[in-house]
Amino acid sequence: MKRLLFCLVLAALPSLGGERQASIAPIALFTQFQEEPSAAIREALQSELETIMNPVGLHFDWRSLNDGDNTATELVVVTFKGRCDVRGMQPLTVMPGALGWTHVSDGLVLPFSEVDCSAVRDFLQRQLLVRSPAEREELYGRALGRVLAHELYHVLASTASHGACGVAKSGYTVSDLLAPDFMFQAAELRTLLQSKVHQVLELAAAIATTAP
Repeated sequence: MKRLLFCLVLAALPSLGGERQASIAPIALFTQFQEEPSAAIREALQSELETIMNPVGLHFDWRSLNDGDNTATELVVVTFKGRCDVRGMQPLTVMPGALGWTHVSDGLVLPFSEVDCSAVRDFLQRQLLVRSPAEREELYGRALGRVLAHELYHVLASTASHGACGVAKSGYTVSDLLAPDFMFQAAELRTLLQSKVHQVLELAAAIATTAP
């Protein structure tokens, strides 16, 4: 097994393309946190993921990995490693390396991703320290949502490839993670729309709608 490393490289900000799709069945997102985030960080994380995936109609049913209920049309398991908070930050610039990764076995992208909360925190801490405590939590949670969206792109599109710009590009700058808006490019939106996962979720929604 190897990992798709989400490395830090410079790239340009994208423009958004694509259109919103009809409602489809949600994806069960099973999560476990090495350190639980605050309610504000969790809310910002979930909201940002929904915003990024909304143009292709993808939505998520957030569940704890400890719940034991793994019944779902499609599911992904995500582990959040390290410190998922904004306490005790330092005015330092740290280049932490990988912010997240998705597991691959024999060329097959598996539905198991990881987000390194500590790495994201170290990468952004100098810029976050100049913001108010409330802003820090919101911006940090939003950044985690962007890293998660990147990893879910690999899983849902079943691809190890990256885009040239936007959420699917091979790495982010501090500006990417803190920008007011950051979305997929049109090409990657089309890839998600044409994916087998999207087709299965559409079928599941149609069956649920017509069931007696």
